[in-house]
Amino acid sequence: MALKVELKPGERIIIGESLITNDSQRTRLYIEGDAPILREKDILTPETANTPAKRIYLAVQVMYLAKEIQQFQEDYFTLVKDIVDAAPSTIPFVTRISNHILNNSLYKALKEARSLIDYEKKLIGHVLTGSASVPADEPGDGKSA
Repeated sequence: MALKVELKPGERIIIGESLITNDSQRTRLYIEGDAPILREKDILTPETANTPAKRIYLAVQVMYLAKEIQQFQEDYFTLVKDIVDAAPSTIPFVTRISNHILNNSLYKALKEARSLIDYEKKLIGHVLTGSASVPADEPGDGKSA
């Protein structure tokens, strides 16, 4: 079954190793095959990966687009160690991301990395407001799996 993607005018999408930019009209594409696909809203660049969780997302994104895990594993695990050392409550997210990577489910790993970014925002919000703790059900609720 084909994946249906609708692009807004000027929206970009990565399909395989190609960056495609839509023209000035809304476009509908039906894509068949197993090439990695990322919409513009899901793409991070080195410049926009400005937090630990976003750097993990970027590492997983590179693995997904390159279809190559081994080449980027060392960088990924360094980033994971850093975030877990700084915020142990991220362990459930990191575990799910890593399990998806080990199962070669890189798109699912990306989705879970997006959940880690959302959780990181909550952690930062708690720090900024002076809250002493984060709700216990946040990181391990399993809703992201």
